[in-house]
Amino acid sequence: MQRMSAPHETAPQPGITYINRYTGQPEQEKVLAERTLRWIYGTRLGQLSLHLLIKRAAFSRLIGHLKDSQGSARDLPSFVKEYNINTDEVELPLEAYTSFNQFFCRKLKPGARPICPGPAIALPADARHSAWQDASQLSGGYIKNQPFDLPALLDDTDLAARYRHGSLIISRLCPLDYHRFHFVADGIPEAATYLEGPLASVSPHCLRRDLSWLWTNKRELTLLHTRSAGLVATVAIGATGVGAIRQTYDPGQPVRKGDEQGYFAFGGSTVITLFEPGRVQIAEDLLRNTAEGMETFARQGDILGMPSHA
Repeated sequence: MQRMSAPHETAPQPGITYINRYTGQPEQEKVLAERTLRWIYGTRLGQLSLHLLIKRAAFSRLIGHLKDSQGSARDLPSFVKEYNINTDEVELPLEAYTSFNQFFCRKLKPGARPICPGPAIALPADARHSAWQDASQLSGGYIKNQPFDLPALLDDTDLAARYRHGSLIISRLCPLDYHRFHFVADGIPEAATYLEGPLASVSPHCLRRDLSWLWTNKRELTLLHTRSAGLVATVAIGATGVGAIRQTYDPGQPVRKGDEQGYFAFGGSTVITLFEPGRVQIAEDLLRNTAEGMETFARQGDILGMPSHA
C-alpha cells in the first residue's frame, strides 16, 4: 500500500478521549510525549525523522537498552506519580525494580485481574478497545475513511478470508498500562509466527494519519484452537520503543482463559484479536462506543463477549 505524502503542517490533532467502562464517563488520555508525537507525525521534518530514524529497529533497541539500565530506575517514582499508576496491585514494591523496563513489564498480584466466569470470552489486556462484529465493516474513530488491510495484517490471504466477516477487536495499550497480554479463552495455542516490520507509534495521533502501521509494524501472530470460540487469531503489534515482544506460553500445551500469553517491552503497543464469523457476540458497550467513534477502557480478564452458542 502506497503511503500518502504528509503536508508541510497539519491542523492540530484532537486529544484522545475514551469511555471508561467502569464509570461510563469519557476521560482524556494523558499521552506520553504527546507534543513530540504530533511533531513527528504532523510535520514534514517530523515525517523525515520518522522514516530515517525513529521507525527503525535500531532506534527502539537503543531505547530498550536505556530502559534496561540500572540508572533508569530513578525515573520510576516520577513516572508512577505522573500517570497515577496503582502500585498496590503490582507484584513487587517499587524499590524492588532495578530498571524502568523491569517495572514496565511488571506482573500483578494474584487476583488483581479477576477473569470473567463461565463461557464468557475475556479481554486480552488492560487497554482502550475498539470492536466490530463484522471485520469487513470497520469504520469510525482513528479508522475513519481508511481501509483496513486484513491480508497484510495476517500476511496470509487464505487466513484473512477466514476472518473477513468475523469479529475483530483492537486493544491499544498505553505506556502507563500493565503490559502483559493474556489468552481470551481455554484452548491450545500454536507457536507464534514472527512478521518483520518497522516500529512506528500506534497512538491514535499517528493512526488517524496512517492506519497501515498496524499491518506494517513488527508483529507476531498466534492461533488459538478453542472449543468455545473456534480458531482465534491474536496479533501482538510492536511500536516505537518496543524492541521486544516476548511470548511466554508453551506452544501445543493447553491454556486456560486468562493465562499469560506474553508481554511487551517499553512503549505503547497493540493486540488485535479476531474470531471466525458467527462464533462470538461482542459486548454491547464495546460495539456502541466504537460506532460512536470512541474507544472503551477495560481491564484484562473483563468480558469481551459471549460465544454465540452460549
